[in-house]
Amino acid sequence: MNKRMEKIYQYTIQKSDSNSYGEVAVTTNEIAQALAIQRSNASKDLNQLVRAGKLIKTESRPVKYLLNQDMPVDQYVESYKQERAPRTKQQPQHVQTPFISNEDVFSKIIGINGSMKNAGEQAKAAILYPPKGLNCLITGPTGSGKTYFAHAMFQFAKSNNVIEADKELIVFNCADYANNPELLMSHLFGYAKGAFTGADEEKKGVIDQANRSMLFLDEIHRLPPEGQEMIFYFMDHGTYSRLGETGKHHSAEVRIIGATTEDPNSSLLDTFVRRIPINIQLPSFGSRPAFEKVDLVKVMVSHEAHRIQRTISLTEDVVKALIGSVSYGNIGQLKSNVQLVCARGFLNHMHEEQIDIWIEDVPEGIRSGLILLADNRETSTELSQNLESKLVIQPNEDSLSIQTDSYELPYNLYDIIGDKAELLKADGIDQETINHFISTDINVHLKSFYKDHGFSFYADNKLSEFVDRKIIELTNRIYSMVTKRLGSDFQSNFVYAMSLHISSFLKKLQLGEKREANDNIREMVTAYPEELKLAQDIREYIGEWFSLSIPESEIYYLAVLLVSLRSASQVGRIGVVVGAHGNSTATSMVEVVKQLLDIDQVAAVDMPLDMPPKVAVEKLKQAVLSVNEGSGVLLLVDMGSLVTFNEQIQRETGVFVHTIDMVTTPLVLESVRKASVFGTSLDDLYESLKNFHGYSTLDSLPAPLTENHLPKAILAICASGEGTAIHIKEMIQSTLAKKQMPDIEVLTISAVELEQRLPEIQKQYQVIAATGVMDPQLAAPFITLENFITQNTDELIDKLLLNHQELTTTEPVEFSDSKTKEVCLDYLEKNFTFLNPQKLIDPLLQFTKDIMENWQIEKQEQGFFINFLLHAAGMVERVVLQQPLTATEEEKENLKNDSEYEALHVQVLSLSRVLNLVFPKAEEVYLLDLIERQIGK
Repeated sequence: MNKRMEKIYQYTIQKSDSNSYGEVAVTTNEIAQALAIQRSNASKDLNQLVRAGKLIKTESRPVKYLLNQDMPVDQYVESYKQERAPRTKQQPQHVQTPFISNEDVFSKIIGINGSMKNAGEQAKAAILYPPKGLNCLITGPTGSGKTYFAHAMFQFAKSNNVIEADKELIVFNCADYANNPELLMSHLFGYAKGAFTGADEEKKGVIDQANRSMLFLDEIHRLPPEGQEMIFYFMDHGTYSRLGETGKHHSAEVRIIGATTEDPNSSLLDTFVRRIPINIQLPSFGSRPAFEKVDLVKVMVSHEAHRIQRTISLTEDVVKALIGSVSYGNIGQLKSNVQLVCARGFLNHMHEEQIDIWIEDVPEGIRSGLILLADNRETSTELSQNLESKLVIQPNEDSLSIQTDSYELPYNLYDIIGDKAELLKADGIDQETINHFISTDINVHLKSFYKDHGFSFYADNKLSEFVDRKIIELTNRIYSMVTKRLGSDFQSNFVYAMSLHISSFLKKLQLGEKREANDNIREMVTAYPEELKLAQDIREYIGEWFSLSIPESEIYYLAVLLVSLRSASQVGRIGVVVGAHGNSTATSMVEVVKQLLDIDQVAAVDMPLDMPPKVAVEKLKQAVLSVNEGSGVLLLVDMGSLVTFNEQIQRETGVFVHTIDMVTTPLVLESVRKASVFGTSLDDLYESLKNFHGYSTLDSLPAPLTENHLPKAILAICASGEGTAIHIKEMIQSTLAKKQMPDIEVLTISAVELEQRLPEIQKQYQVIAATGVMDPQLAAPFITLENFITQNTDELIDKLLLNHQELTTTEPVEFSDSKTKEVCLDYLEKNFTFLNPQKLIDPLLQFTKDIMENWQIEKQEQGFFINFLLHAAGMVERVVLQQPLTATEEEKENLKNDSEYEALHVQVLSLSRVLNLVFPKAEEVYLLDLIERQIGK
């Protein structure tokens, strides 16, 4: 407590002490005048005292402050004396962490007397309810702290002797077993000996582990109906059977806590929900009061200060930017942003005693939170009352009784930064280059970790993947202009919808496309003169911002958008359904759109490749009916039979449907955005999307566009098109999925078919790169297989997308024998599931060396060595799985007439004896083709 705050607190005590009831209230003005201090400082200190629980704040105007009457005044005086007593080394001054002791774990949770009060009371009731407590469900948005709260409940149960001290909280993520009830049952309840092939002995499940303890079922909404039935039978009876058993032979006493981001009533069976009497709803970060947000920042910075054992200071603007940067990621997203800011600060002040972080040091994505916060005047003012000009955090003991935090990095990021900086410095690299290199590295580390938690790295990151940040900044300014002229009666997705609209028409401008507002659009907006006038000003503002001439017709489209973004709900909107092959392809695209646009007239239908067409049609029909509001439905699909379902769905549902194929995330975004625009018809929407080219990037504005607009593709070439190429495809697709770029296809192709199929591929795709066993000689980078498997795939894709062709060298990589073995072993371990690379690598190395020696292929041809070895590894895995390659009878017959075949067959037989496997002739066809291509036959 600073001296000024002490004076205010003492003044309030003295004034209350003069009244026998101790209920005299003070105001900010009174304090400022009585103690001769600035009103703003008096306001800040009074609010600090409220947060500390020493004062109570009234809702009246003017606001009044009085002593908290839960404690007698004399105790306040004693507390005040203790506050003023000098601190010893055993009592370092630091920001209070959310949990301090096992005795009352909930009392130290930030917001436990505010936004978290109800949650805390429910949790205690669930744990202490006689005789064995109550099962409960924790609900709340992504990143709101559900896992952390479950650990707090467990700690409370232990500290109150409800659960024995040596027990552990058992955590089970239901998403891991969502599509396999039998696997779910075996993990939950265990299995009996002989229950399935490989079940050589009885295995206990997590229910056994959680006996007389607590089981936390995370993502409980991902449980299939069969799984929910298993759980609620156990809730009712406390007995269960293991997989492979008949009858309920086992019993356990388990307290169950579930967690979900979904509405339980729509995502869980009614019979299941009825068995969970307590639903604990955690608040979103945005709904918390300002002082709780500040406290959360303090605690998180305190953790980082402890890790590096340095004092960290942040200016008021940095704290505001951190708070304003939180969108849908809540506390988890705030933590990721704090970690990024502190890591950048540590990098810039690595050798200093104190890490001073100014707004200029904050990444642009987080800095934009300051702009977003400025638009919310009430929140911004409230934050100012709770913040000093600089927040200084000392390193603390960080003695948390709860060690688990689902957003805790599994490594010390500061050690990584320090070690890499020292290595780079030792190599003579200058400080600026080191900072640039490690800044990128920090992003890679944090992004890869936080992607797993369901939200992007910082505020507007999702939007910035589709729209240039200059457009986002412009739109924030437009939003301020709009609210000043028309009031704040606009939907929360204004910035996202307007940004996408501006980006879309700038793209059309790049392409030289002209669009005139039709008579319907013009007539529509005549009834909205205010919006029309404002749209004229916005058009001029955009033109000035980008130094472009914006067509007058854009005024009408902007006016319609302004009308559409008013807060009043719109009746009869067009529905959108996304259907795509894969386990989560459609859902992933729709989730991005929902997060950005906050619109619910869009549904996803995921269709695994083994889903029968009849089932797919039925799912699509249900989705169409669920989003239909009377104006028709737009069906966005990826490929295959989905394109042909349009007529059947329309006939059987009675809903007018249009279908567009080759769906991508930007296409879904544009479709949903336009579908919600006032006055749009399904026909108009369909026509406007047929020529949609994505959103603009500003690097080339206003220059005419010269790039190819066919769908982008990367070629993966191997001998068969099914071996190494499949693994390459999976590696690239994994990277593209992380970058949320499903619109780039990866095509696998056989080297044999390349010459025949390439012309057709080039008609359908813009091939941006190729990799594999041979160079197709395209006007695009070719990455040799040995280069591909030794480079970082994430960085490689980034370079390709930036057209850095010079960075994807075709020069051979020089390897020693040990390096070759290391590279191949690493590739096998990462990409082969059913092989033991450690045991297989030596026989494959010998087999490949024998092949090269027999055909006198130079040892320097490391590219062939790696290609051949990896293809042979794929051959072994295929034979083990009984899924060998196929070849025509003619191709197999031709082997007998090939002079090279006998020598190959001898080598293959040798490998067969070593591995005790039989390799079919079809596999030999492709092995021989690889050899003959290399020797030029």
